[in-house]
Amino acid sequence: MKAILAIAGVEVRRFLRDRSNIFFVFTFPLLLILLLGTQFGSSRAETRVSLTGGSGTALESVVTEQLEADGLQVESVTAQVMHEQLARGRADVGLVIRDEAAAAFDDGRRAELQILTASQASAQAALQEVRGSLGAISMRHSQLAALEQAGLPAEAAETAVAQAQEAFQPPRVEILDTDNTAQEFRGLGVFELGAVQQLLLFIFLSSLTGAATLIQARRYGVIPRTMSAPVSSGQTIAGQAVGRFGIASVQGAYILVGTALLFGVDWGNLWLTAMVLIAFSAVAAAAAMIIGSLLDHDGAATGIGIGAGLVLAGLGGCMVPPEFFAEPLQSISRLTPHRWAYDALAAIQRQDASFTDILPALGVLAAMAAILLMCGAWLLRRSLQRAL
Repeated sequence: MKAILAIAGVEVRRFLRDRSNIFFVFTFPLLLILLLGTQFGSSRAETRVSLTGGSGTALESVVTEQLEADGLQVESVTAQVMHEQLARGRADVGLVIRDEAAAAFDDGRRAELQILTASQASAQAALQEVRGSLGAISMRHSQLAALEQAGLPAEAAETAVAQAQEAFQPPRVEILDTDNTAQEFRGLGVFELGAVQQLLLFIFLSSLTGAATLIQARRYGVIPRTMSAPVSSGQTIAGQAVGRFGIASVQGAYILVGTALLFGVDWGNLWLTAMVLIAFSAVAAAAAMIIGSLLDHDGAATGIGIGAGLVLAGLGGCMVPPEFFAEPLQSISRLTPHRWAYDALAAIQRQDASFTDILPALGVLAAMAAILLMCGAWLLRRSLQRAL
């Protein structure tokens, strides 16, 4: 086992020392996730409002009650958290209640609130909803002030306004959402869909392009020199397989941790997510072994790896969500490991799936990995026998 891990460690270090991978493995995936999330990221169905300041004041209580009565999600946070939520798309509108505004509201004077909006397009619609709620508060207090100026006591004015509101039934519009696709994406943050897609895309791409290191090891005599040591051919092949798996795992772990820390992506149950990534990385590693064993030129392997990786990613839903696929593309996409991994990660992320729920996807990925690994090991053994 020590020899296998040593060979695998060499393969991973050779891959990471390639300077071109500094951009394509570490920088480009996060930039792409940021771009896709900013431009096309889906927002939640409910308008989310972050409220800061005025804790315990009458103004905060009135504003919160009105916003919630109008169907908006309200969360009281600190000013720093509010700005972070707006920047990451986890809130649509931010409301700031200053002490002066709370005091003015208590004295019956005009109170001014500061409103901040997020950058996504849906924030403008959310802003109008918040303004409508604040306008309802302003109208109510204007009504109370008019009744009190007419000589009605404050309690009587409250009762009169309440009775008038009960007697008046405003028109209501009920919207029945029958779009299953829209319901599928409900609850996702701005970056979460793109993070899943790019995670699978780059794990497979990095693995297939990393097959070039296997070809170089064969061409430059690294593998024959390795086998001249007390290392069997089986250990050498196993070490190469583990090395390919290590390359895929490094890419996946980096994107997983990076998106969680930088963009606040919620990956759901991390243990289940890790199991899916391990199974998918095994498939990618086995596919890389096949390319690295069949071809003799690393440039050709890189080109074929990029082309095959992009085609499989497109069919598997890593460019356009598979929920938008029509038949027969739905059936074709299930021939790719990307689709099975996508469905499993989506179930974990959106539906809080359990191990039993994702077990079929894990089984399919494990079967794909086993078949491809046997083919890759046989091809590599045949290549080594010809070379020796």
